[in-house]
Amino acid sequence: MKPILQPVAPSIDDPLELLRACHDKVRRFATLTLKLRAHLDGLAHPTSGEHHVDAQAQEAAQSILRYFEMAAPLHHEDEDLNLFPALRALGQNRLTQAIDSLEAEHHSLGHLWQAVTPWLRAIAAGQGHAPPDELATFAHRYIAHAQREEDEVYPAADQLSAQTLTEISVAMVARRTRA
Repeated sequence: MKPILQPVAPSIDDPLELLRACHDKVRRFATLTLKLRAHLDGLAHPTSGEHHVDAQAQEAAQSILRYFEMAAPLHHEDEDLNLFPALRALGQNRLTQAIDSLEAEHHSLGHLWQAVTPWLRAIAAGQGHAPPDELATFAHRYIAHAQREEDEVYPAADQLSAQTLTEISVAMVARRTRA
Protein backbone atom coordinates (compact mmCIF):
# COMPACT_ATOMS: atom_id res chain seq x y z
CA MET A 1 0.00 0.00 0.00
CA LYS A 2 1.34 3.42 -1.01
CA PRO A 3 1.66 6.01 1.73
CA ILE A 4 -0.78 8.89 1.46
CA LEU A 5 1.10 12.14 1.07
CA GLN A 6 -0.24 14.99 3.14
CA PRO A 7 0.09 18.54 1.88
CA VAL A 8 2.87 20.41 3.56
CA ALA A 9 1.72 23.47 5.44
CA PRO A 10 3.58 26.67 4.64
CA SER A 11 6.17 27.71 7.18
CA ILE A 12 5.30 30.60 9.45
CA ASP A 13 8.87 31.77 8.80
CA ASP A 14 7.90 32.59 5.22
CA PRO A 15 5.02 35.07 5.28
CA LEU A 16 4.79 35.18 1.47
CA GLU A 17 4.33 31.43 1.34
CA LEU A 18 1.48 31.78 3.85
CA LEU A 19 -0.09 34.60 1.86
CA ARG A 20 0.09 32.52 -1.32
CA ALA A 21 -1.53 29.61 0.52
CA CYS A 22 -4.34 31.99 1.49
CA HIS A 23 -4.70 32.91 -2.17
CA ASP A 24 -5.09 29.24 -3.03
CA LYS A 25 -7.99 29.16 -0.57
CA VAL A 26 -9.42 32.38 -2.01
CA ARG A 27 -9.42 30.77 -5.43
CA ARG A 28 -10.95 27.57 -4.09
CA PHE A 29 -13.76 29.25 -2.15
CA ALA A 30 -14.49 31.87 -4.83
CA THR A 31 -14.79 29.05 -7.36
CA LEU A 32 -16.97 27.14 -4.91
CA THR A 33 -19.47 30.04 -4.95
CA LEU A 34 -19.88 29.54 -8.70
CA LYS A 35 -20.20 25.77 -8.29
CA LEU A 36 -22.76 26.32 -5.56
CA ARG A 37 -24.84 28.51 -7.84
CA ALA A 38 -24.66 25.88 -10.61
CA HIS A 39 -25.56 23.14 -8.13
CA LEU A 40 -28.59 25.07 -6.90
CA ASP A 41 -29.63 25.88 -10.46
CA GLY A 42 -29.69 22.11 -11.03
CA LEU A 43 -32.01 21.71 -8.05
CA ALA A 44 -34.40 24.49 -9.13
CA HIS A 45 -37.95 23.42 -9.94
CA PRO A 46 -38.19 23.25 -13.76
CA THR A 47 -41.42 25.22 -14.10
CA SER A 48 -41.60 27.47 -11.06
CA GLY A 49 -37.87 28.13 -10.84
CA GLU A 50 -38.17 27.74 -7.06
CA HIS A 51 -34.74 27.16 -5.58
CA HIS A 52 -34.32 24.12 -3.35
CA VAL A 53 -31.41 23.65 -0.99
CA ASP A 54 -29.89 20.30 -0.09
CA ALA A 55 -27.38 19.39 2.65
CA GLN A 56 -24.46 19.61 0.22
CA ALA A 57 -25.40 23.18 -0.69
CA GLN A 58 -25.78 24.13 2.97
CA GLU A 59 -22.35 22.72 3.78
CA ALA A 60 -20.74 24.54 0.85
CA ALA A 61 -22.35 27.85 1.86
CA GLN A 62 -21.17 27.40 5.44
CA SER A 63 -17.61 26.72 4.26
CA ILE A 64 -17.58 29.79 2.02
CA LEU A 65 -18.97 31.97 4.81
CA ARG A 66 -16.44 30.63 7.30
CA TYR A 67 -13.51 31.38 4.99
CA PHE A 68 -14.55 34.83 3.83
CA GLU A 69 -15.75 35.96 7.27
CA MET A 70 -12.81 34.65 9.29
CA ALA A 71 -9.69 33.99 7.23
CA ALA A 72 -10.02 36.50 4.38
CA PRO A 73 -10.21 39.56 6.67
CA LEU A 74 -7.05 38.38 8.46
CA HIS A 75 -5.34 37.95 5.10
CA HIS A 76 -6.29 41.49 4.06
CA GLU A 77 -4.94 42.81 7.37
CA ASP A 78 -1.69 40.89 6.80
CA GLU A 79 -1.29 42.77 3.55
CA ASP A 80 -2.71 46.17 4.46
CA LEU A 81 -1.07 46.47 7.90
CA ASN A 82 2.21 44.65 7.41
CA LEU A 83 3.29 43.60 3.93
CA PHE A 84 2.15 46.62 1.95
CA PRO A 85 3.70 49.21 4.32
CA ALA A 86 6.99 47.30 4.26
CA LEU A 87 6.92 47.23 0.47
CA ARG A 88 5.98 50.92 0.26
CA ALA A 89 9.08 51.67 2.31
CA LEU A 90 11.15 50.42 -0.63
CA GLY A 91 10.25 53.70 -2.34
CA GLN A 92 9.42 52.27 -5.77
CA ASN A 93 6.74 54.31 -7.56
CA ARG A 94 5.38 51.52 -9.76
CA LEU A 95 5.15 49.16 -6.76
CA THR A 96 3.43 51.81 -4.63
CA GLN A 97 0.90 52.46 -7.41
CA ALA A 98 0.15 48.73 -7.65
CA ILE A 99 -0.29 48.54 -3.87
CA ASP A 100 -2.62 51.55 -3.90
CA SER A 101 -4.74 49.89 -6.58
CA LEU A 102 -4.84 46.57 -4.73
CA GLU A 103 -5.84 48.23 -1.46
CA ALA A 104 -8.69 49.96 -3.27
CA GLU A 105 -9.71 46.56 -4.61
CA HIS A 106 -9.84 45.23 -1.04
CA HIS A 107 -12.57 47.79 -0.40
CA SER A 108 -14.53 47.02 -3.56
CA LEU A 109 -14.23 43.27 -2.89
CA GLY A 110 -15.65 43.95 0.55
CA HIS A 111 -18.69 45.61 -1.01
CA LEU A 112 -19.17 42.66 -3.35
CA TRP A 113 -18.89 40.31 -0.37
CA GLN A 114 -21.65 42.25 1.39
CA ALA A 115 -23.89 41.66 -1.64
CA VAL A 116 -23.17 37.90 -1.66
CA THR A 117 -23.33 37.25 2.10
CA PRO A 118 -27.14 37.32 2.57
CA TRP A 119 -27.57 34.73 -0.19
CA LEU A 120 -24.95 32.45 1.36
CA ARG A 121 -26.49 32.83 4.82
CA ALA A 122 -29.89 31.89 3.43
CA ILE A 123 -28.44 28.83 1.68
CA ALA A 124 -26.59 27.82 4.85
CA ALA A 125 -29.92 28.03 6.69
CA GLY A 126 -31.62 25.85 4.07
CA GLN A 127 -33.55 28.66 2.41
CA GLY A 128 -33.22 28.88 -1.33
CA HIS A 129 -33.60 31.92 -3.51
CA ALA A 130 -32.01 33.38 -6.60
CA PRO A 131 -28.36 34.36 -6.26
CA PRO A 132 -27.39 38.04 -6.31
CA ASP A 133 -26.35 39.61 -9.58
CA GLU A 134 -22.92 40.32 -8.07
CA LEU A 135 -22.07 36.65 -7.45
CA ALA A 136 -20.04 35.97 -10.60
CA THR A 137 -18.32 39.36 -10.36
CA PHE A 138 -17.38 38.61 -6.74
CA ALA A 139 -15.85 35.24 -7.62
CA HIS A 140 -14.00 36.36 -10.74
CA ARG A 141 -12.68 39.60 -9.24
CA TYR A 142 -11.42 37.88 -6.10
CA ILE A 143 -9.53 35.33 -8.17
CA ALA A 144 -8.07 38.02 -10.43
CA HIS A 145 -7.14 40.14 -7.42
CA ALA A 146 -5.15 37.31 -5.84
CA GLN A 147 -3.31 36.76 -9.11
CA ARG A 148 -2.50 40.47 -9.43
CA GLU A 149 -1.02 40.53 -5.94
CA GLU A 150 1.14 37.50 -6.73
CA ASP A 151 2.27 38.91 -10.08
CA GLU A 152 2.68 42.62 -9.31
CA VAL A 153 3.53 42.94 -5.63
CA TYR A 154 4.66 39.75 -3.92
CA PRO A 155 7.88 39.40 -5.98
CA ALA A 156 9.13 42.67 -4.49
CA ALA A 157 9.16 41.03 -1.05
CA ASP A 158 12.49 39.46 -2.10
CA GLN A 159 13.94 42.92 -1.46
CA LEU A 160 12.83 42.97 2.18
CA SER A 161 15.30 42.16 4.91
CA ALA A 162 15.10 38.92 6.88
CA GLN A 163 14.23 41.00 9.95
CA THR A 164 11.31 42.69 8.17
CA LEU A 165 9.99 39.33 6.97
CA THR A 166 10.25 37.99 10.52
CA GLU A 167 8.35 41.01 11.84
CA ILE A 168 5.61 40.39 9.26
CA SER A 169 5.44 36.71 10.29
CA VAL A 170 5.23 37.61 13.99
CA ALA A 171 2.39 40.06 13.28
CA MET A 172 0.54 37.44 11.22
CA VAL A 173 0.80 34.88 14.03
CA ALA A 174 -0.27 37.43 16.65
CA ARG A 175 -3.27 38.40 14.56
CA ARG A 176 -4.43 34.77 14.48
CA THR A 177 -3.78 34.01 18.13
CA ARG A 178 -5.17 37.10 19.82
CA ALA A 179 -7.91 36.39 22.28
